[in-house]
Amino acid sequence: MTHERRQHGLSRRHFLQRVTGALSGSIVSSPTGWKGQGTAGRSSAADVLIAQFSDAGVRQHTVRVPRIVKSDDEWQRQLSPLAFEVTRRGGTERPFSGAYWNLHEKGMFRCVCCDTALFSSAAKFDSGTGWPSFWQPIAKENVMTHPSRSLGQVESEVTCRRCDAHLGDVFDDGPRPTGLRYCIDSVALRFVKSMQVMDLAEGYNSGSQSC
Repeated sequence: MTHERRQHGLSRRHFLQRVTGALSGSIVSSPTGWKGQGTAGRSSAADVLIAQFSDAGVRQHTVRVPRIVKSDDEWQRQLSPLAFEVTRRGGTERPFSGAYWNLHEKGMFRCVCCDTALFSSAAKFDSGTGWPSFWQPIAKENVMTHPSRSLGQVESEVTCRRCDAHLGDVFDDGPRPTGLRYCIDSVALRFVKSMQVMDLAEGYNSGSQSC
């Protein structure tokens, strides 16, 4: 991994500008004015289209389900303090501190807040940044991006479509076939191990997996 790539990884969420000692040094504070701050900054409750997947990464059905909207008190009762700060306040866990950045097992990564399928280990790669990195989500229906520009490179916030959880950021310096790097906080994910995982690169090339 080049020094340039490592610098790009550390720029995520303006990392070098926002280091704090919160939560025993495991979290970087959320950016001022983050659009996901509190429930008022996001969409109101409504139905959303979500692609359902088995834990092996096999696409099943696209269904319309209610958007999940909860109060901060409800989220705090459900999540760990770190997961709450990252997913509901837009914070960032420190690099190399999460459970999944160096995980090499096969399986599915689901949203820690609502269990929506988000990423597959088939699209995971070693970015050298200290955060789990993927070259595409498992389905474009299941995530949303919110464009921004940071330090001269394209950067977009990535959120869960069903519950608006902040997941991380996407950059344009990833590997083929997409050229993208979804840089995701481990604490925003729940990993489900599976012995069989769909080959997403083959699906992407055939056009059956559009992201």
